[in-house]
Amino acid sequence: MKNIKTGYFMLLGIFMCLIYSCEIQENFEYQDSGSTAKLGVTAWEFIQENDSLVMLEAAITRVGLESIYAAMDSKTFIAPTNNAFNQYLTENAYGSLDEVPVPILRNTLRYHIVDDIVLFTNPDLSESNNPIAYNTENGQIMFLSHNSNYQGLINEGTGKQWTIVTSNLEPTNGAMHVVSSIVYFSAPSNNLNIPDPSVKTDTIYPKHDTYINGGVSSGVNYGRDVLMKVKNVTGNGDFDRKAYMMFDLNEFDKEGVITDVRLDMAVSFTAAKGVKMNLFSVADTLWNETSLTFNTATLPAGNPVASLTTTKVSKFAFDVTDFFNALEKRQSVSFVLDGQAGSDETDEFASKETTALKAPMLIATIASGNTSLDLITNSGFSVTSGETYVFSEENIEVGGAAPADIIFTVEQIPQNGWLVRGATILKVGDRLTQLDINSKNLVYISNGSGTEDSLTLSARDRAGASLDSFNIAISIL
Repeated sequence: MKNIKTGYFMLLGIFMCLIYSCEIQENFEYQDSGSTAKLGVTAWEFIQENDSLVMLEAAITRVGLESIYAAMDSKTFIAPTNNAFNQYLTENAYGSLDEVPVPILRNTLRYHIVDDIVLFTNPDLSESNNPIAYNTENGQIMFLSHNSNYQGLINEGTGKQWTIVTSNLEPTNGAMHVVSSIVYFSAPSNNLNIPDPSVKTDTIYPKHDTYINGGVSSGVNYGRDVLMKVKNVTGNGDFDRKAYMMFDLNEFDKEGVITDVRLDMAVSFTAAKGVKMNLFSVADTLWNETSLTFNTATLPAGNPVASLTTTKVSKFAFDVTDFFNALEKRQSVSFVLDGQAGSDETDEFASKETTALKAPMLIATIASGNTSLDLITNSGFSVTSGETYVFSEENIEVGGAAPADIIFTVEQIPQNGWLVRGATILKVGDRLTQLDINSKNLVYISNGSGTEDSLTLSARDRAGASLDSFNIAISIL
């Protein structure tokens, strides 16, 4: 332990005992006056002199926030321990703090600074399980409360909450609470796959399905096999196999608007190497499962219509919605399933001939189409280079359904920054809701480069109404 100023040496000893021995402070009961945790120094001085907060000190120094922790501006500082930072680095695949982009680290720390003094001796917090919203330095909200056992809580009632391990420390410039995790705001969680009650599905099965085998078996037909086998070694050798399926889309006969189409393949075996499994479309729809061979098949070319990464699961599900929407009319279609080139992974799937597993199936989600969505606001926004912007309905708002039922899909990500929901950096295909925006659960973090940026979203509701993709303009100052 480093030397500590005499005025608070004893208090620091008590603090270290709390962290390493009892973890959670038991006494959150309201006291009319007095405090046993007055430190006599600023939050920044305390952090510098505490070995359990070395990584917090390093993070603050790296992003240049020392002045906030030292200023006499009456803040509440949420202090993650060294273990909290190590867990954060592991979960996000960073080797050290130096690998975390400075803008992301700065935004993370700013969320840990509340723009008010919050102690659990405050009468406003005397009622248990009554979270109160406070503004933070990064512009988002943090809820503070305690449970019936008087354990302090962060973001109770949201998608993710944490228990404070030591609370009610009082530096000269505010309050401090110690946590064993990096915390973040997460809006109340919703299952984005639950449809509106008016939504139904329609399922069709293949007219033909089989697989082909290259090399010495190029002339052999496998149409009667109960399994379809896939393996990619050289592309056309003795062990190369591809699965073929033909569907007639005219067999979708339920009324309504098709909003999604998915191909489900029951897995009999997969080596699950974590490689790509690619689904292609081929133009030939005249083949028959009882005669198709490697020699007569139309081999796939170009880009796949869908892909996934192999894992140990009972079903592979391919999203073929974009492929379906691009067709000019309902027609017969042929799909080819092929492994990643040179992956040498063995995969086997149920065919329609098997009774042990479910046959391949195309599943269409069908909505009533009786609702409509409107883009009410898309004003774009400005952000200082290297800083954070918190989304709200003031700049992006879609109406026509409840905020939790309006689902956005990220069609294009920013090029000069990151789009972050909760603690997740979003990528193309990820989804969020209008509720995420309204509750300030979505932020843009500039990476410090460029003068402008943009992102593209599309929107739909659970009843099938949709909006075409739209761009959100970002000005970087």
